[in-house]
Amino acid sequence: MGRLEGKVALITGGARGQGATEVKLFASHGAKVAFVDILEEEGKHVEAEVREAGGEATFVHMNVSNEDDWIKMIDLVESKYGGLNILVNNAAIGEGFNLDDTTEELWEKIMAVNATGVFLGTKHAIPAMRRAGGGSIVNISSIGGIIARDYPAYAASKGAVRAYTKVTALQHAKDNIRCNTVFPGPIQTPMIQFGDEDRGSRGASQPDIPLGRRGTTEELAYGVLYLASDEAEWVTGSELAIDGGVTAQ
Repeated sequence: MGRLEGKVALITGGARGQGATEVKLFASHGAKVAFVDILEEEGKHVEAEVREAGGEATFVHMNVSNEDDWIKMIDLVESKYGGLNILVNNAAIGEGFNLDDTTEELWEKIMAVNATGVFLGTKHAIPAMRRAGGGSIVNISSIGGIIARDYPAYAASKGAVRAYTKVTALQHAKDNIRCNTVFPGPIQTPMIQFGDEDRGSRGASQPDIPLGRRGTTEELAYGVLYLASDEAEWVTGSELAIDGGVTAQ
């Protein structure tokens, strides 16, 4: 029996990278997975992969910064799968420049996806989770939301996710809705451009990471799976850094 048997999950940014890995992993553990992205071709490919493996997944092209899209998506999930138990706010963009080169337009663009998208997702998922008797929300931040490692707009957006998660956890514990944050370190995904040729399954070598290499999307996804599952039913408002030890330095 899978760790998410009987659960319905909604994952944003699920067309590639860590989001796609989460979609496949959740489906393999018994969840019915709805997932969204703006990358339509890649999203349809992931949907087909899950179904070919015997899982259940539905891809929808969606902009996470659009509130109307969220309202329609929650309605679709409830009508198709009968409820909503899990939300993973994974969608993010990683563009960035130093402060002097960060325009207001770029700042707003990054905030719209990375922070407003999380706000809208939680806002509209919570009523559905109440109707289902409770649920688990996992927000994907970044170690850049903890330490000064990333560009200003990206770091600020991920810091916002960190604080927002804790407030959500406290306000909705009474609803049996848990909310936790995952802080990925350097993960081997399409968002990161590598300067070396070591792209093996265990991640590329990187000397500034205590464990000596970048993480894989699978290593991240298993942490998200734990927080989404009933195994973590007494865990809320927590911070899980999956970063090879970077934030311990």
